[in-house]
Order: sequence, then structure tokens, then C-alpha cells
Amino acid sequence: MDQTIAAAAAVLQMLMDGNQRYVDKRSTHPHQDAARIHEIALGQHPVAIILGCSDSRVPPEVIFDHGLGDLFVVRVAGNVVDDVVLGSIEYAIVSFDIPLVMVLGHERCGAVSAAVKHSQVPGHVSTLMLAIQPALERVKEGGNNPIDAAVIANVEMTVEEIKTSEPLLAKLVKQGRVQVVGARYDLEQGRVEMVV
Repeated sequence: MDQTIAAAAAVLQMLMDGNQRYVDKRSTHPHQDAARIHEIALGQHPVAIILGCSDSRVPPEVIFDHGLGDLFVVRVAGNVVDDVVLGSIEYAIVSFDIPLVMVLGHERCGAVSAAVKHSQVPGHVSTLMLAIQPALERVKEGGNNPIDAAVIANVEMTVEEIKTSEPLLAKLVKQGRVQVVGARYDLEQGRVEMVV
């Protein structure tokens, strides 16, 4: 268990170091050449799972300065979970022995904003609003930025959902085989900040 915790901490540090390079405009753009394409053609060995929003402004490989095959990325508007998302996370952990899952929300998330404003949305978009709604109940009234507070509450809720997902993820978390953390991306600064 101690090895997994150390591995998860090391992977998290790599992600945050990569984000610092991105913020400082010193990105190295690793693993993005023809050699890497050939190297990973027959298999992948990602070091982390990122559950992030589908927002086009928040591409994990770019903001963490990683490349092809480095991250197992699951993206869905509002970074919410359902059985398909949980299955994707389980698949990656079991298949690649990944020690870290990061739920990555972001500033001014459109899905969270719509839920906060109780916007009328078409079609299946309402499914996202329903998934985000429980997070809104965690947000204290009267805050300066209710949308950002809801973004953080949504990340916290999603982290909890992953950690307690039966039968597999809850067991792996309890055994210390995987760590689940939550973060928020600042659109203005490009910085990722840990929230859980």
C-alpha cells in the first residue's frame, strides 16, 4: 500500500510540475513525435486517469504538459460520473495499474453554470443538470462566486462518488491501490489547483 501511495504522490507531482511548466510558458511537449507514435502503437501505459470536462479550453495533455499515451483521459461535460464513466475508470485502473485518478473541474464551467442558473436545456443535456444538482445543495448561500463554489462542490461530489463506487473502486481505494483527488483549472491563469 505504501508503494501505491508513493506512486500516486509521484504521479500527482509530475502532473503539477507539468502544469507549472505550462503556466510558465516552458512546456516541453513530451511524447508527441513519430517515435512515440510507434512506441505506443502496440500498447499504452498511462500514469494517471483524468476525469475532466469536455470543455475545449481544458485539454489535459496540454495543461499538464504530457503527451501521447501518458494520460488516460475521460471527458464529459461537467465532469460528472455515470456507469459508463465509472466503467472507463475501472477499466484503466485494472488494465494499466494506474495509481491516481484526478477529477478536474474548471472555472466558468458551462454545465455547472446552467445547473446553478436552472437554465432550460434541450434534449439529453438535462441529464447533466440532474447529475450536477446534488452538488449545488452543498454550496453555501450568498457566496461571492456561486458558480465557482458549485464547480468545486461538483468536483468534491464526483471524487466521493468515485471513491465509494461499488463493487470495485471502493475496494481499491480502501486497499490503497488507487488515490482519488480533485482539482480546479483556472481559465485565466492556466493553473491547476488542488481542491480535494
